[in-house]
Amino acid sequence: MNILIRLLSGMMLVLMAGCDSTQKESQTSLNSNSGEHVAIDLLSNQIQNNKAAYIPAQCYTKTRNKRGQVHNPCFSCHTVGQEPNYIDDSAFQMAYDFRTYSRTNRWTNLFKDRSAVVKTISDEDILKYVRSSNYFDEEGNIRLASLGKQVPSDWDVNQNKRWDGYVPDCFFNFDSEGFDVTPQGHDSGWRAFAYSPFLGTFWPTNGSADDVLIRLPESMRQTEAGLYSRIVYRLNLAIVEAMITRKNIAIPATDESVYQVDLNRNGVLDMATEVVYRWAPTKGQNMSYVGKAKQLQKKGRIHLAAGLYPEGTEFLHTVRYLNVNSDQKIELAPRVKELRYSYKQSWNNYSQLNSAAMGEVIEGDQFPDRLRTITGNSETGVINGLGWVYQGFIEDQSGHLRPQTYEESMSCIGCHSGLGVTTDSSFAFARKLGSSNFQAGWFHWSQKGLSGLKEPQWKDGRWEYTQYLLENHSGNEFRNNEEVKNKFFDSKGILKPAEVKMLHHNIAHLLEPSIARALTLNKAYKVIVEEQSYIYGREPHVLPLNDTVWDVIPDGETTGVEAPIIKPH
Repeated sequence: MNILIRLLSGMMLVLMAGCDSTQKESQTSLNSNSGEHVAIDLLSNQIQNNKAAYIPAQCYTKTRNKRGQVHNPCFSCHTVGQEPNYIDDSAFQMAYDFRTYSRTNRWTNLFKDRSAVVKTISDEDILKYVRSSNYFDEEGNIRLASLGKQVPSDWDVNQNKRWDGYVPDCFFNFDSEGFDVTPQGHDSGWRAFAYSPFLGTFWPTNGSADDVLIRLPESMRQTEAGLYSRIVYRLNLAIVEAMITRKNIAIPATDESVYQVDLNRNGVLDMATEVVYRWAPTKGQNMSYVGKAKQLQKKGRIHLAAGLYPEGTEFLHTVRYLNVNSDQKIELAPRVKELRYSYKQSWNNYSQLNSAAMGEVIEGDQFPDRLRTITGNSETGVINGLGWVYQGFIEDQSGHLRPQTYEESMSCIGCHSGLGVTTDSSFAFARKLGSSNFQAGWFHWSQKGLSGLKEPQWKDGRWEYTQYLLENHSGNEFRNNEEVKNKFFDSKGILKPAEVKMLHHNIAHLLEPSIARALTLNKAYKVIVEEQSYIYGREPHVLPLNDTVWDVIPDGETTGVEAPIIKPH
């Protein structure tokens, strides 16, 4: 049963790094454009600005414009969850259910006018900056890999002279199956996958490009004898994909007798060309991993269930600047804005997840103004209470990657817990492209871009991005993307049929910005980097957003949405 969660955080709409002093990076000609600078203390959990930093800036959008027209970007995240996501937060589409403290919008960067300072940055300078990697050094080594040997004292939260967080180990060197290969020719375990980008903020037209990689635990990459096998790993990834998407997944012809697992569920061990999803334990319908993971599953040391990842699953998510390639096309830049890492450290079964959801309701009723308590720190990451830990790196004032502070890290939790839209607290893998796509959907955006990808459709036939345009009448939550407005809407605010038709066949028609817009938003974000003012908002924009964003949400304010939009399962 789905239940309405009144989150302790009062969350509304949600969409949804390190280098020591010895490291060197080529300097660009960009100088600091602002006298402001936020002090960074990685060793403390003291809040400088916002005790409710887990509520994203997008939640403060004014859903009514000056003419009284209603905009509903909220349906993107707030919906009826699919079991074992027992959250039904679709009522948040209709009401601003904030705590007293969080009614004040502390994302004050949203109200800054950056037009003057952005004009001081040339196109040449910003392109030079975003094309210089802060992830790799000049020899192609991962800069942050040094954390495995030495940790700067002002990063070492527990002062044990050891880095206890994630040490970056992905080489972003992907083969024809999307596997990341080390300089020594070995698999790192990371595998890139393509997906339909999530709605609004995550579209490149709003200022950033991103990618997501998955890595399953070592046992799921091994034969029963404990030896690494890409074939075994590939099969277990297909099984996980089937469990998350609840669909049959095509695989290369596989002799089931080798693994003693009936992958195609036809009752015999033969040659399988797909993993058939058929999981209903109460009806005696179970599924199994292969290799060593199969043994551990039988012993209860690793688990399998629909809508859940096995413990030990990792995700790596980079948020990038926008680059312009030699063909004058928009692509991911070498420079990383954020390196985000998540790790599933513990398992919760359906009953435990349901109890956690019920507990949120009870505590919300008893303590309606209590803010959420988030456990963690800048080194080991923050915990979402559902088995996952999140840790990340972000640019320092010079453009090197440093750990995110505790307060900066709190924003991870707003997206990765308490939302009806997520699948086991995550977004992207449930949106993975299917086997009919390039490399069966196992590729990195550097291998193939968005161009030519079809618009995702809901089970009832509705086109997802078109639905967003219809409900929100804009290309983002802040409704400041004039490029999308002018391309897709006529002077009366009606969607243009010809543009929508093009979108159905090519999502890049909507998602990719013009070169001018891409460079402008790169510059706007660079100003935030120079200020280190992420705790006041990290959304790139030039003009202040007072017309579309609340500074203080009035008590009792409603969104104007009369009925929630629910994505069918």
